[in-house]
Amino acid sequence: MTTHAGSPTPTTSTKSAPVESVKAKQSLGSRITGRVGGGVLRVFLLLVGLFWLVPTIGLLLSSLRKPEDMGASGWWKVLSEPSQLTVDSYQKLLENSDITGSLVNTVLITVPATLLVVVIGSLAGYAFAWMEFPGRDWWFLAVVGLLVVPVQVALIPIAELFGKLGIFGTIFGVVLFHTGFGLPFAIFLLRNFFAEIPRELLEAARLDGAGELRLFARVVMPLGGPAIASLGIFQFLWVWNDMLVALVFSNADSQPITVALQTQVRQFGNNIDVLAPGAFISMVIPLAVFFAFQRQFVSGVMAGAVK
Repeated sequence: MTTHAGSPTPTTSTKSAPVESVKAKQSLGSRITGRVGGGVLRVFLLLVGLFWLVPTIGLLLSSLRKPEDMGASGWWKVLSEPSQLTVDSYQKLLENSDITGSLVNTVLITVPATLLVVVIGSLAGYAFAWMEFPGRDWWFLAVVGLLVVPVQVALIPIAELFGKLGIFGTIFGVVLFHTGFGLPFAIFLLRNFFAEIPRELLEAARLDGAGELRLFARVVMPLGGPAIASLGIFQFLWVWNDMLVALVFSNADSQPITVALQTQVRQFGNNIDVLAPGAFISMVIPLAVFFAFQRQFVSGVMAGAVK
C-alpha cells in the first residue's frame, strides 16, 4: 500500500496527544492518589486502624494489671514491665455476683430483643412489600413516622404504663421497650429490601403452589439474608450497649452490664479493678458477634447501597 507525498504520516507525538490531554485534565489530587494509592496508602490506613485501636488495647492491658500498678502509672508501662500482667482482676470479677448476674441479664435482654425485632420486622416487611391489604400505604407511612420519635420522649409515659401492667423493673419490660423501638427501623429497612426482589420469582413460586408463609420461608428469607443479618447486628449492638433504657426500666435484679458497671463507682474513686475487666468483657462480646457475621453485614450494606 502506498502513501501520497502530500499526506501526513502518523507519528508518536500525534498518538500520544490524546493521552497527554487526558492527563492534563486530571486534577493534582487524582494524580497524587494514583501514584500513592499502592503501598503507601495501605500503610497509612493500617496506622489509622492501629491508632483507632489504642483505647481498646489500653483497656485490655489495664484490665490485666493490679489496681496499685494502675494508680502508679499508665497502661503503657506494661510494655516495658510485662511482669505486671495478671488475671487477678478477672478472677475477682467472676467472684462479683452483681457483675456476673448482670452479664446473664444482658444476654437475656439482648437475645430476645434482637430475635423479636428480626422475626417480626421480617414478616411485617414482607407484608408491606408484597401483600395487599386495606390501608397498606398509610400503615407504612405511620411506621416511617415512628422513626422520628426519640426514645427520651417515651420513657416516662411507657414507664407509667409498665407500672400499671406490673412489668416495670423486669427483664420482660426492658425487652418489650427495645422491641417496640427497634421495629420501625426494621420494618422500614426490610420492606425496602424485599421490594427489590424480582416479582417473577414470587409468581413462579405461587404457580408451584407455594402459600404466603412457604413463599416467605423458602424464597424471601434466603434472598434477604444479608439485610436480615445487618439488621440483627445493628439491633444486637444497640441493645447490648444501651444504658439509658436499662437505667430507667430495670432494677437491681434485672440490670444489665452497663448499669452494673455504673453502680460499681465508689464514693471516692472508681472501682478500677472491677470496671476495667468488666468494661472489656462487655465490649469484646459485641465485637465477636460483629466479626462472626462480618461477611453477611458487608453483603447487606453493599446490596442496600446498590439498590
